[in-house]
Amino acid sequence: MPPPRPARRLPALSPPAPEVEVRRSARRRRTVSAYRDGDRTVVMIPARMTRAEEKHWVALMVERLAKQDRRRRPDDDELLARACDLSRRHLGGLAKPASVRWVTNQGSRWGSCTPVDGSIRLSSRLQGMPSWVVDYVLVHELAHLLVTGHGPRFWAQVEGYPRSERARGYLEGVAATAGLDISSDVDGPG
Repeated sequence: MPPPRPARRLPALSPPAPEVEVRRSARRRRTVSAYRDGDRTVVMIPARMTRAEEKHWVALMVERLAKQDRRRRPDDDELLARACDLSRRHLGGLAKPASVRWVTNQGSRWGSCTPVDGSIRLSSRLQGMPSWVVDYVLVHELAHLLVTGHGPRFWAQVEGYPRSERARGYLEGVAATAGLDISSDVDGPG
């Protein structure tokens, strides 16, 4: 009987490359810029650039946008690490989340917490908002691991985050502008 054949390895599937549109402009002299337009990346370059320069700048700008995306849309593991760091810096390390993850089913909240199992969920609507706003919602939910309800003791914990008032104003503005009926549990004391 011949020896068994080793299993063949299939190539790993990588996600499809994002669609890139290059726009050349005679008015653009030196600068290169890029932005997202839905699922497409638009890179604007001077018309005089060679194809080699175009290739270089497109790769560079796509990578820059990817880095921005990673900063603004951290994955669940990064969220957990971020929450632990915020707990250490603003809550004396007392709040110890077991998990932190993005969810798409929170239509009336920015975040939620289950103190019994230490889980925190953040609305996916927060993705792309400034990091200090996401940090505020994380601190708010971390404070629920220490204090239930929204009494004075709870708000004293949340106020340990230096941008809490500014972040609450930002979230209120987003909710009002979008006509969202967001729970007022992120509203401040009083």
